[in-house]
Amino acid sequence: MALAAEFETRVGRVLEALCRLLAIVGGLVLVGAALVTVASIVGRFFLFAGLGPVRGDFELVETACAIAIFAFLPWCQLNRGHVTVDVLVDRMPARAKAVFGLIGDLTVAVVAGLILWRLYLGFAEKFPYGSEAFRTAFGMGAKPYYPETTYELQLPVWIPFGLSTLGAALFFVVSLYTVWRALNWVLTGRETAI
Repeated sequence: MALAAEFETRVGRVLEALCRLLAIVGGLVLVGAALVTVASIVGRFFLFAGLGPVRGDFELVETACAIAIFAFLPWCQLNRGHVTVDVLVDRMPARAKAVFGLIGDLTVAVVAGLILWRLYLGFAEKFPYGSEAFRTAFGMGAKPYYPETTYELQLPVWIPFGLSTLGAALFFVVSLYTVWRALNWVLTGRETAI
């Protein structure tokens, strides 16, 4: 007695493909950050030869790490990869385990919604484009007078905020899906393999 079990499976496949793709992109972004770090360290080592650190390396790595974190969260949630303490729950019956899994997924969904809401507000505050009607329709508030940029490279701050917001949005959608999946597990009496 599950709620739209076949549809849940189809939605799960689509979300899995999206999450996998976003996680791969996040991994590539993180590899890029590592390469920038290596190039900067090598450049510092060879100062005597006329080389130097990568200009704005800390800004690039900081931005890349923020984007990568939000790219990994949906995949982590879909596969229940968050840290859990299962010492007590592992000894419970299958339905009780499923109930505790549902409680955990509900908690993550609430937190994911909160993260998305706050990150969107941060993005909206920094996004310097759009008419008043557009900004009002999307709850973005007034347009900033001076678009914020990073200190050294003058990169617009709204870009990493926007990319992180996309990851947070998928994280929220996936967390809602995992609540649905967990509810079906409770109704069937046990969790199935992910």
